[in-house]
Amino acid sequence: MINLKDKNIILTGATGGIGTSILDVLVNAGANILATGTNETKLENINNKYKNVEVKKMDLTQHADIEEFINYSDNLFKNKIDILINNAGITKDNLAIRMKDDEWQKVIDVNLTSTFLLSKNTIKKMLKNKNGKIINITSVVGHTGNMGQANYSASKSGIIGMSKSLAIEYGKKNIKINCVSPGFIISEMTDKISEEYKNTLKSKISLERFGDAKDVANTVLFLSSDLSDYITGETIHVNGGMYFG
Repeated sequence: MINLKDKNIILTGATGGIGTSILDVLVNAGANILATGTNETKLENINNKYKNVEVKKMDLTQHADIEEFINYSDNLFKNKIDILINNAGITKDNLAIRMKDDEWQKVIDVNLTSTFLLSKNTIKKMLKNKNGKIINITSVVGHTGNMGQANYSASKSGIIGMSKSLAIEYGKKNIKINCVSPGFIISEMTDKISEEYKNTLKSKISLERFGDAKDVANTVLFLSSDLSDYITGETIHVNGGMYFG
């Protein structure tokens, strides 16, 4: 049984399918959590459901607010941020020749630039304690590419390279940075896929099925725990054998 008692964790994108599963396993492990998202109703529901979770609405397109947010988090956790989980992300799919500039830029701004700024400002706090972990949620398409997702694939691939660089820079300060790369996970997004295309996708997956959000959450739980203390700069694939990294 993994115990995260007294661990202080920031979780972005807490109101989505994978985010709520991550939140659930971390709460069950005893962690103290600051959960962010943009959906006020879902944040209020989280606040009512869990006693060890603080919630804060956070729009990650507002990059100028990120440093203030991390300062707020550091004060909330009495100068001890143990773990940052960068889970928030958006999609704006389109074929490359039809992709508008803002469809490219918004995905890069939220998925990649905000992840960098959150990590950068959190590392500044972690350096004081010479300890910490950052877990970045990427995607299998950051490795394989995907039709209509040049922006999303670029943002997720960028996170992987960035995470490796940060792991090299701050390993000597005992700050570990890793990625979790989900494949096709049962969600509102995959619910919209036709049965025919679902079957095509499943034929490319060794386990012949989509994953569950808890499969991703359990991997995040492992990386959050002391069991992963000698792992940094890595990407753990949670895709049922769709892609072998």
